[in-house]
Order: sequence, then C-alpha cells, then structure tokens
Amino acid sequence: MTQDAPRSTASTPTTPGEPVVDTDDRAARREFDTPGGRVVGRVDGDVVRVLGVPYADADRFEPPRPVAPWSSPLLAFDRAPASPQVASPGLDALIEGAAVGMVDDEHCQRLSITLPTDLLADERVPVMVWIHGGSYVSGAGDLRVYDPRALVAEQRVIVVTVTYRLGMLGFFGVGDQVPANLGLLDQLAAVRWVHDTIEAFGGDASRITLFGQSAGGDAIAHLMISEGARGLFARAIVQSAPLGIVRGRSRMVEAMTEAVGTPRKDAPLDELLAGQSVAERAAKRFGLRGGMAFGVQYGRAPLPAESAADDAWREVAPEIDLLIGATSDETAVFAEFSPLLQRLFGLPVVGRAIRRVMIDATTKAVYHRAGRAFAERHRAAGGRVSTFEFTWEPEGTAFGAAHITELPLLLGGREAWAHTRLIGTTDWDDVDRRGRKVRQVWADFARTGTVAADATAGLADTLVVRR
Repeated sequence: MTQDAPRSTASTPTTPGEPVVDTDDRAARREFDTPGGRVVGRVDGDVVRVLGVPYADADRFEPPRPVAPWSSPLLAFDRAPASPQVASPGLDALIEGAAVGMVDDEHCQRLSITLPTDLLADERVPVMVWIHGGSYVSGAGDLRVYDPRALVAEQRVIVVTVTYRLGMLGFFGVGDQVPANLGLLDQLAAVRWVHDTIEAFGGDASRITLFGQSAGGDAIAHLMISEGARGLFARAIVQSAPLGIVRGRSRMVEAMTEAVGTPRKDAPLDELLAGQSVAERAAKRFGLRGGMAFGVQYGRAPLPAESAADDAWREVAPEIDLLIGATSDETAVFAEFSPLLQRLFGLPVVGRAIRRVMIDATTKAVYHRAGRAFAERHRAAGGRVSTFEFTWEPEGTAFGAAHITELPLLLGGREAWAHTRLIGTTDWDDVDRRGRKVRQVWADFARTGTVAADATAGLADTLVVRR
C-alpha cells in the first residue's frame, strides 16, 4: 500500500539537501530525494534532523517487509515512537527523564538521521548506526540520552538511530505462530535501508559502522552473522555486550514459553505485556542468564544454529573491522537496585569486600571474558580488532565505572545527562572534555577502521584501548 505523506508547502530545492523555507512558519527545512520518495527534514542549529522515517512495515508477530514508496513528501519532523514496553523503575531512577515526551506504537519500525548542516552536495561522510540497549525489553532509538548532535557536529559524520520491536513483540518466539528474533529482523531491515538509501543524505555507504551498547552491542555481534547482512556494514563497535550469557539459553527459553504459552495475535497489548513479566519470572531460576531473559535465539531466522555460530563469526571476520569492550565495573549499576545485595553490601567490616568480589566476578563472567574471547577469535580469523575498557568513575556516585557510564561521553549532551544519578556531582565541563576525545576515537574508527596509537592521549583515567 502506498503511503501518502502530508504534502510539504516548501519550495522545491535545486539540489537534494538544499535549505528550503516553509511559507507558513518560515522554519528552515532540507529536502532529500531517496529511492522511496522525497523526505523533508528540519535544520536544528548545527545539524539537520530527519526524524521518524519508516524503514519497514510489520504486523504483529510477522517479519518486517519493505516500505512501499510514498507518493508525496514525507515530513520527518517527529521522533520515532518507542516499542510498547513495561516500565523500568530502576532505569528511570538512574536516568531520570530519559523517556519524557516519548510515545509508543507497535508499528515502531522507524529511524532518525542526524547530519551536519553544512554538508556539500557531492560530499560523502562516514555513517554511524546506533542500536540502543535495554535488555531487549526497554528503550528507544530517539530517547534524549541518545541525541547524537555533538558526535555529528564535532566529527562530521552522519548518525542514524534505530527503533525496533522489544520484549514480547520482538524477542519472545514460540514456533511459527510467534517467530523469534523479530526485533533483530527489524534491525537488519533498518541497516539494509541505510545501506541502500544513506547516500541521498550525504552518507558513504561503503563506510557504515554499527555501534551499540548492552543489548544493542549484543545485537550488533549477531547482525554480523545474520543471513542477508553481509556487505551492509564495514565496521562494528560493540559496547558492554553481555556475551557471557547469550549462549546455552534453550532450557530457559523453554521455561519461559511454557510459563506464557502461545500469545494470541489479537490479544490486547496489556495482556501481552503482562505475559512478559510472567516470562521474566520463569527465567529467574537460570541465574545470570535470567538477568536478560529476552534475547536472540540461534537456529531461527536470521541466525545460524548455536553450534555453527563460531564458524560464522570466523567467516565474516576479515570483512568487518571490530572495536569491542566494556566498562571496568559493569554490574555495579545492577546491584544498586537489588535490596538483598544492598543489605549484604551494607554489612559492617565485610560488606565492602563482598561488594568488590561480587561485582568483579559478575562483570568478568557476563562481559569481560566473553568479550576478550570474541576479539581473539575475530583477530585469529583475519579480522582487524581493537579492544577498550572504560575506566571513568563519575564523582558523587556509588556506581564507579559501571554499565551505561560511557554513554554520556558519546551521546545525549548536558540537558539529557547532567541531572542524573549516573553523573552524580561531576561538573559537566569535565564530562564534555572527556567526551570530545572519546567521540573523536569512535568517529576516527568509523572513518578508518582502526584506532591510532595516540588516540587516547589525555584519557588515561577514562578510556584504555588495546590493539
């Protein structure tokens, strides 16, 4: 079905991306001619925002399908809606206000593009595609904390943020009626759209880098071996991916599906989301794996069988430059929201020692060891790889260099992060000083596929990179 977007009142530009002045509100606009039709974005200071562009369509529990071309200009002025999700009180407490102004919609297959205002007509710059985290059950590509303005304006790259289906809608899976990996298939469709379309916005389709944190990093690792993904991106930045708990999950998945049953395609949304909580409770007895109950499933499209995954990663290693790593104290942030652990850590004399041992052990088990093994396999198979560790500990917090701590150095900016518990009492000028250098490292990797030997000069207490 053809999508009829509202018609723009803007004048027709002489070249794609030329500023256009609206005859009603006089707001500066930019128009882009894409294979799917004309898209209208809006100038926002030193960047251009093209928001909420559909990259696929999908009915509930069905794989995404390509979007039909639209017949009139698509006004891309509104953020992509989030996938419907269960509230996350712990995350809300940590990153206060992250979801302010967001709406949700099951038809959330949308992406947003941010590009420098002053790109030349014949210029092609590196493209960085952000896959958000949230344990595959929470978050959205257009949350304020993922605003890529600074990265785009400082480093002259294009950043695309992707929103995809989550939880019961995207990562449950019960046989053919409710296919697994629908959210991963959404991401794959988005990356394909970017590869095929981004040159219309000034992007270089041969220099596409996927970057993502937590479940987003895990998704990128699996996009590397997804059927149909080869050739769509050249580089991958995998941040804090819980690779230590994504294998050996079949018994847990069976327990979750037995607890929930087969969701009805026409079930009310509230009923589906209630089933998600049931599934998560069923997963709790599986230890650390149960901490991320939802996730990708091997042997279901687009992924190979679990037994074939290592060979698949070896096969693609020479084709994808990899930057992979984690923070020093990943699990400290999760322990903060466990009353039982807080009581244990508060014990006189031994509490602090117990906290240190537990956080160190779980961080290594879930993040560090598996991440190093992933990097070593990639290098041994002929791929270029660098590893990193974020060591930055914001002042005035109990978390240390914990999960999520690196995000304020890359995305979001002062308005999104400065008042959050994650930053504590750290002066924002200090955050920004570190962030400018980190953003340059990430963008240089997107440009070249490597990290220069002197790239982290001045970041000794923030970021350590090993080649």
